[in-house]
Amino acid sequence: MERLVRERFCGVFGTPDAATSLPGQIARLQFPAGALAYQPEVKSFQEGGRVCIALGRPRFHDDALQQINAAQGPAAAWAQAFARFGDDAVQQAGGRFCVVMLANDGREALLATDRFGTWPICYAERDGRLHFSDRADTVPGIARKVAPQAVFEYLFFHMIPAPTTIFDGIARLPHGHLLKWHNGKTELRRWWNPQFDEHAAPSFDEAKARFLQIIEDGVRREVDGSSVGCFLSGGTDSSTVTGMLCKVLGQPARAYSIGFDASGYDEMEYARIAARRFGADHREYYVTPADLVDGIPKVATHYDQPFGNSSALPGWICATRAREDGVARILAGDGGDELFGGNSRYAKQRVFGWYDGVPGVLRRGLLEPALALPGMDRIPVTRKGQSYVEQARVPMPDRIHMYNMLVRLGLDTVFEPDFLARVDTGRPNAEQREVWKATNARSHINLMLNYDWKYTLADNDLPKVIGTTQLAGVDVAFPLLSDELTDFSTTLPPDWKLKRLTLRWFFKEALRGFLPDEIIAKKKHGFGLPFGVWACQHAGLKALAADALGSFRQRGIVRPSFIDELLSVHLPEHPGYYGEMVWILMMMEFWLREHFDGVRLD
Repeated sequence: MERLVRERFCGVFGTPDAATSLPGQIARLQFPAGALAYQPEVKSFQEGGRVCIALGRPRFHDDALQQINAAQGPAAAWAQAFARFGDDAVQQAGGRFCVVMLANDGREALLATDRFGTWPICYAERDGRLHFSDRADTVPGIARKVAPQAVFEYLFFHMIPAPTTIFDGIARLPHGHLLKWHNGKTELRRWWNPQFDEHAAPSFDEAKARFLQIIEDGVRREVDGSSVGCFLSGGTDSSTVTGMLCKVLGQPARAYSIGFDASGYDEMEYARIAARRFGADHREYYVTPADLVDGIPKVATHYDQPFGNSSALPGWICATRAREDGVARILAGDGGDELFGGNSRYAKQRVFGWYDGVPGVLRRGLLEPALALPGMDRIPVTRKGQSYVEQARVPMPDRIHMYNMLVRLGLDTVFEPDFLARVDTGRPNAEQREVWKATNARSHINLMLNYDWKYTLADNDLPKVIGTTQLAGVDVAFPLLSDELTDFSTTLPPDWKLKRLTLRWFFKEALRGFLPDEIIAKKKHGFGLPFGVWACQHAGLKALAADALGSFRQRGIVRPSFIDELLSVHLPEHPGYYGEMVWILMMMEFWLREHFDGVRLD
């Protein structure tokens, strides 16, 4: 692979000497290079007693600011925005961005990231100074120490939700947040909190026309003269982006698909249906176990902290093939499910929510006692009833993780006792409850959507796509997550997103006639990876997994006996289920080898 230069920014700001001049502050900013990744250029601009550092491609709502953005670049526009609007300058911007504003007296700084945190900023406070970088592993002047709590949350979520990072004392700015630093004191607050209008009664025809126009405009804006292509999984989202890209270009768009020669994992035929419908220039590639052996260490060590989403690797392969074809920017379909109600768990949780409508007297006085009678668990129908009641009685959002692998296996079965003693096992649920309570909505579907805007999009799917496309050397854009489409989605009636048990009813109905009927009717699959199946069949992949878990068992986190049983018993019996556990342990081990080789957490 060609070694590409990646520009990043990091710095240390503020000193005990408040009289430090602005040039002295600028000197503390560092712009190192040299990693297997791609990132647009870091821009900086000095004016009016402040320096602004900008990443990304913001779009400013104010015409004068947007003119400066187009003529002089985003850093100059940000400097003017802060001069005019102060801290509210962030409200004037849309699109993907992060910005750092530093005052000339060394006393004040502001860090901000966009609505979905697609340009991250990490930071730490030490001795009256603010240390910051776009990566957790490059925050300058901070000793690298693994945080046990972050390790637990990684194994719980398969990623580490912001603001936590793998490093003790280093935080990641959550999506839609800003950090105000003043004389060594910090204030973290949300600058964007979606407002759901749950009582609107729009015309379907007008809403459909507006919806289709927003998507077309978003795709057109992201083309922007670049050599562009798109991911095509065969689902509704990627197929919509592909169709719109062909329409905008007025010629076949290059569309990239990944297949797997494994039963139940391949949906290439749907990608072909979409490509034929829109006349796309379809590029297919079938991933092999050998590709995984080669790619796993590269993908695992690329991220600034452990990251366990297994679809990252096929996404990287797909983006790499696009770069080899000369594609500079690739469009992804992420966001459609989370904006319009497309995940199957939305319908599942609605079914459990019906239990709340059963009168309390009937629940407590008849149903629950009857289902608890001896022998009921041996009758198939009543056993299902017991399971339903057991889950329905758990309030949201705790219910979402009732079938979390760690919960089902048992924490004491998985973890070393000394490790468990050092972590708060209840913190993941407590933090999720705070996100749930802070949502400006009352309907069940909008509460779940806003929850997923953090845990599914900002903390998981978007870092996955952004990280692997950077590793491949291409830029990425998300037209289905434009500010305009996000705002539009908040105005739709809740039952247009989940109509009884029909997932994203409006999205599908608005695209009927544009998308092939087969794709509208299909179930979501995506770039799911048959890792567990292949790890049992392919000698090289099996050896790679055994080697990684063999060294991970020495780190004082997971019981060695659990790892032995995982590889010898659980994985061969249920490769699809336990393969995910092997994957997340393996990815963490490769990351730890790169950053903390041989270190035990105790």
